[in-house]
Amino acid sequence: MDFYYLAGSAPCRAVIMTAKALGVELNKKVLNLMEGEHLKPEFVKINPQHTIPTIVDDGFVLWESRAILVYLVEKYGKNDSLYPKDPEQQAVINQRLYFDMGTLYKSFADYYYPQLMYNKPADPEAYKKIQDAFGFLNTFLEGQDYMAGSQLTIADISLLATVSTFTVTGFQLSDYPNVEKWYENAQTVTPGWDENWEGVLETKKWFEAKFASK
Repeated sequence: MDFYYLAGSAPCRAVIMTAKALGVELNKKVLNLMEGEHLKPEFVKINPQHTIPTIVDDGFVLWESRAILVYLVEKYGKNDSLYPKDPEQQAVINQRLYFDMGTLYKSFADYYYPQLMYNKPADPEAYKKIQDAFGFLNTFLEGQDYMAGSQLTIADISLLATVSTFTVTGFQLSDYPNVEKWYENAQTVTPGWDENWEGVLETKKWFEAKFASK
């Protein structure tokens, strides 16, 4: 399975961890977005939106990380533990995945990307949305160890990739005790955590290089 990715990307790392949990081998193809490799005609032909992560599985092309996670589990999972077949359990997992995409990860992008890519000043209102998102996440985790139910699912994996990225920005998880407790546990039970952390450290280098002079 060809896998177009960048190690520092949280959505890409979610795919890596899910593939690891399933025993799926990825033929990794790095795309350097800073150098415009995702805009080359050969990649745009594969993915017209020219986004990562993108997989090509025996001719089948798919992008958007949360869709990829569901596809991988449904096609390659030896059981349904990462994405249970029960409709209510699936619905909660889906809600958490959409929360990650539309609220938590979006808050990261809205606050940090303008600073990193366009040298814009920090927006306090955008930072408040990060705090609000973590407040919601803290509430979701009240009285439970996992994001959606009593065991590790792709909801945990996707959110682990995102939350671990926040940690290199100086964001304090200690302000959200349920999230902090979940994060510590998730590191120990999620296959591929070490590779995820290697990618996080790549992101950290990027942050340090951009903000060193500020």
